Amino acid sequence: MFAYNLDHVAIAVHDLDDAIAGYRRMFGAEPMYREVVEEQGVEEAMIAVGGSFIQLLQPLAEDTPVGKFLANRGEGMHHIALAVADIEGALDHLRQEGSRLIDDEPRIGGRGARIAFVHPKAFAGTLVELVESKS
Repeated sequence: MFAYNLDHVAIAVHDLDDAIAGYRRMFGAEPMYREVVEEQGVEEAMIAVGGSFIQLLQPLAEDTPVGKFLANRGEGMHHIALAVADIEGALDHLRQEGSRLIDDEPRIGGRGARIAFVHPKAFAGTLVELVESKS
């Protein structure tokens, strides 16, 4: 069995600057970093909360996954991300358990981490991202 920890909760937003300003105003929170992840079609900002993060996601275009999410559902929680030490092992385990995977192989995401998504049907309608940090 694999150990999982909460890495982040991702929230899709229309305007990243406005969302960051809201977190700054309401919670005094500043992003640890902000970056464009072209491969994912997003600009993201990570805000530390305890031992995990809130990830704010703004789509780079309407036809990206987050852009389509916003068009269909509006702003709100997009996915939860679980930290894993061995992403290949975690994917193999989930595959053996019959989970439907979006990503059969890990890819590079924000922070240079290796990531893979698991279909929402595997987790009660919630999109789950596995994250293996560089360090």
